[in-house]
Amino acid sequence: MTKPVPDQTLQSLDARSRDIFRLIVETYLHHGEPVGSRNLSRLLPTQLSPATIRNVMSDLEHLGLIYSPHVSAGRLPTQQGLRFFVDAFMEVGDLTEEERRVIEAQIKASGRGQSLEHMLTEASQLLSGLSRGAGLVLTAKTEAPLKHIEFIQLEPRKALAILVSQNGDVENRVVDLPAGVTASQLIEASNFLNAHIRGRTLAEAKAEMARLKDETRAALDSLSQSLVEQGLAIWAGTESDAPARIIIRGRANLLENVTAQADLELLRHLFEDLETKEALIQLLDLAEEGPGVRIFIGSENKLFSLSGSSLVVAPYRDQDSRVIGALGIIGPTRLNYARIVPMVDYTAQLVGRMLR
Repeated sequence: MTKPVPDQTLQSLDARSRDIFRLIVETYLHHGEPVGSRNLSRLLPTQLSPATIRNVMSDLEHLGLIYSPHVSAGRLPTQQGLRFFVDAFMEVGDLTEEERRVIEAQIKASGRGQSLEHMLTEASQLLSGLSRGAGLVLTAKTEAPLKHIEFIQLEPRKALAILVSQNGDVENRVVDLPAGVTASQLIEASNFLNAHIRGRTLAEAKAEMARLKDETRAALDSLSQSLVEQGLAIWAGTESDAPARIIIRGRANLLENVTAQADLELLRHLFEDLETKEALIQLLDLAEEGPGVRIFIGSENKLFSLSGSSLVVAPYRDQDSRVIGALGIIGPTRLNYARIVPMVDYTAQLVGRMLR
């Protein structure tokens, strides 16, 4: 686990130390390579000798902010150093108007007349393409308001029950029919349900049907009444038992600069972790802990303790401001955090808006 950098650390660094530390981190974020004192002396705005820079680097190393990957190499930031840079030095940029137009156009196009699954898949692909990392979208199983239910007879004793939500999701179930049910009774049961469920969640629709039990008996014959009761009962329990869904696009991006077998093994751990239900719960918990975008570097959370990857994640919310999912970008610790944070934030806002 990355230890937090004490507040007094920033105060203890003079302007020269800050400049050198910032250059080491920025060079790593751009190129992924260690930087030595000779190169730093050419990059710094003030003239400093390599010997002076080495002394400052020694102090930064003592603070746990940088390290040397091997003898006589330059320096790289530690995970603790990256966290310190993100918290104390990083200036989060903003998206350009063109970037906003591109993201908004793609999210709106993917949600126009398409299923929720399609829109979330496109959002994941979009984040992957913009970041060159892996785009991740997580959606919890939510109770969207219902739009329509219909029974289609398949056999004399079987029918297909189709449940359509207002967000475009469609679920089908095969139900057993009472003996003697006619096509007109299927229509009658569908019409009765549709008159009372539209705009309600599944739980609310069930409660309404229970409240209208006497009215149901008066309005329908026994076979149609049985169908009405089955119409919602076949989905009983599924909304709480169904797992959250995770959509990841751009996994290949994470392999672009990986050559060592050890690094491949770390990525294998990451991909395995992301397939587990526990991982999904952890990701939703991470998103719910903060109001906006959160940055997790390397082993700062249990999910990435083995892979050492970083995650930039933001929640998206429904019309009642409840967190119903999360989206973000997974990548190496040298992600361009300043660029990715506003990208993730804006995409999460658009997805939440489209789901309302």
